[in-house]
Amino acid sequence: MLVVRARRRDTSQTGVGQQALTRWAAEMSPLRGWNTPFGSDSHPNARAGTPPAALPSATEAAAAPVAAHSANGLVSFATMPPELPLTAASLDEQLDYLAKGTVDLFDRDDLRKKLARSASSGKPLTVKVGFDPTAPDIHLGHTVVIRKMRHFQLLGHRVIFLIGDFTGMIGDPTGKKTTRPALSREEIETNAETYRKQIYKLLDREKTEVRFNAEWLGALGSEGMIRLAAKYTLARILERDDFRKRFDAHQPIALHELLYPLAQAYDSVALQADVEMGGTDQLFNLLVGRDLMREYGLEPQVVITLPLLEGLDGVEKMSKSLGNYIGIDEPAESIFGKVMSISDDLMWKYYLLSTDLTAAEIETKRGQVVAGALHPMEAKRELARRIIADFHSAGDAEKADDEFRRVFSDRQMPTEIEETILDAAAEPLPVIKMIVAAGLAPTNNEARRTLTQGGVSIDDARIDDPKATVEATAGRAYLIKVGKRRFGRVVFR
Repeated sequence: MLVVRARRRDTSQTGVGQQALTRWAAEMSPLRGWNTPFGSDSHPNARAGTPPAALPSATEAAAAPVAAHSANGLVSFATMPPELPLTAASLDEQLDYLAKGTVDLFDRDDLRKKLARSASSGKPLTVKVGFDPTAPDIHLGHTVVIRKMRHFQLLGHRVIFLIGDFTGMIGDPTGKKTTRPALSREEIETNAETYRKQIYKLLDREKTEVRFNAEWLGALGSEGMIRLAAKYTLARILERDDFRKRFDAHQPIALHELLYPLAQAYDSVALQADVEMGGTDQLFNLLVGRDLMREYGLEPQVVITLPLLEGLDGVEKMSKSLGNYIGIDEPAESIFGKVMSISDDLMWKYYLLSTDLTAAEIETKRGQVVAGALHPMEAKRELARRIIADFHSAGDAEKADDEFRRVFSDRQMPTEIEETILDAAAEPLPVIKMIVAAGLAPTNNEARRTLTQGGVSIDDARIDDPKATVEATAGRAYLIKVGKRRFGRVVFR
């Protein structure tokens, strides 16, 4: 029986990053005409045309009610958060802010036209991002695109968090050398619920639509899927880099994998998206969405890609499997320590992609560091506080900063150490298993790797033998330190 005593955290305070965006918005000149309710006016795409009768579910899905609404049932720019002015910025300022940190924008002129039309009509843009529920524990790398969703949301646009429950059963082949196993319906529903619990750390719960693409893809049936496949050629699908490499290497490509880009693209048709975003590895799929929307007589969506955030090592992209990640549900002290471990150069990319500061504000701060007016360590502390404030609170950020100074600057023990109680046993317990049981490593392999690298100490004695054990009799207690930042106490009863 494992019992972990967790610490309570206050999440009621306004994030530091949010305050920065509020200051930015408050300085900008107002526009008129952004407070007109919508709901009865037809979408500009609807005037251009809707999917043919053979695929009726798309029109039905697009007509579904919007999650965020005002008292009269119509979504309005007046329902935007009070901390952001209703008339936030000029079109150029909006474009600059929305383009911050992006890699691809197809294209800027189209986005400008859509923003201008939205400003004059009072009708927000529909911004869509799809998520496959295969690994729902969100880390900082995942939040790059979610943060950009928030930027659109704070400017009053309709944001759709699309969970690919249907496409998840196909399995996204992006970057894969072999066919991915399909998820079961039960796995998808469990993972989708985990997503829901985490995304609202950045997105406004009342103004975020959560949709599932089985609504329209599941309704297509065999005939509808054949008609959809007829809209695109095999030659175009094989232009995709990972498919081309597998084809040239004579590696198997299952037929259902070829449907994945089309299925994702049809999501944009069904939702009549104005903008779709994703990582740079999703560029091909997003552009297929533009093509397919033209096939159905719809105005093509704007495509925005965002970079993949490097992990703590500064080399590989952030990944739980590589152990170089920052989980948004981690304790504030853990997040603070991990941010402080990144290189000074990588810090600026984290500022760009993991805070709401404008590019100009970031460059000003960087100039202060170069000029010697701001120490890189202090700039990194501020970065850590901003990130923690978004996912915990400003108060937690300050406490984590104080704790970091105590432990690493003053070389003292943490003021709070989580205690894990394990059942006593006559047989010794491997140290590796104790580390995992204490929550100081996610797997035995990770614990073994840290231990053999000399990163584990028990009661101030370094342990580097992967076969080491400890006495597990009742009353025994151990203070464990893993790496430079993680502490835990284990008591056997």
